Amino acid sequence: MSRIDPGIGALGEPLPVGRLPRRRAGATLMVGAVLVGLVVAAALVSFLWTPYDPTLVDASSRLQTMSPHHLFGTDKFGRDVFSQILVGARTTLFVGIVAVGVAGVIGVPLGIVAAMAPRWFAEPLMRLLDLLLAFPALLLAIMFSAVYGGSTLVAMIAIGIASIPSFVRVVRSGALQVLSTEYVLAARAAGRRPFAIGWRHVLPNVSSLVIVQASVAFAIAILAEAALSFLGYGTPPPTPSWGRMLQESQEMLFIAPRLAIFPGIAIAVAVLGFNLLGDGLRDRYDPRLEDRR
Repeated sequence: MSRIDPGIGALGEPLPVGRLPRRRAGATLMVGAVLVGLVVAAALVSFLWTPYDPTLVDASSRLQTMSPHHLFGTDKFGRDVFSQILVGARTTLFVGIVAVGVAGVIGVPLGIVAAMAPRWFAEPLMRLLDLLLAFPALLLAIMFSAVYGGSTLVAMIAIGIASIPSFVRVVRSGALQVLSTEYVLAARAAGRRPFAIGWRHVLPNVSSLVIVQASVAFAIAILAEAALSFLGYGTPPPTPSWGRMLQESQEMLFIAPRLAIFPGIAIAVAVLGFNLLGDGLRDRYDPRLEDRR
């Protein structure tokens, strides 16, 4: 007979590991999933097809209005705006995936360690992370860019490092609740090693928190990358970036406002989509919200 380690249910009863308390998907989750799906679809399509080369400069086609040949028109260099939007989605998602991956790979184990470690080790660790949390992601990325030069890789690493404290705090909070349950106390009494407890009991039961935090951190990473590119510290040309498209459209704001509108809408859709997705996942998987309704 196989043994199943329980988790924490909505009313305090055990739940099998790997099974999250789920409810029907709400409107927030559905809208967020649709918006994120649009961004992901644009990125996938850009690998297979774009109407034009997004880096092709054609002076004879500069500042053309929207038409069947150029759905979103062209910019001041004659580049097709729609093609740039598609490839910019690929760049944005790539930066977000790597940044959140860096934060998650480092932050999740640190959060579990901070919850299980003795107080003399956990408290200094959390205070050190609080110092890192005091530096905004944008400021930290600018500092990295000033030292190592502006590039996509630098932006990804800086945004990921700035997001580590958030993952640690969220995971530590959930891990402390799991560690106070009876089945974990029984595992300790049975002599199970701390690593086994963290891997077998704690990590599966904080996975829902990690998923929600990753979704929110993804939105922050997208916004930070766009801001860095706008300031000239993010993705370098000629690689399309929504933030740099906004920066290049400034001098054309009153002549061709669409050059700022389209990348601005793309950024807003991506950030809103991941924020709504995170809220929807929290509403669906957080058992504590069920008792408040």
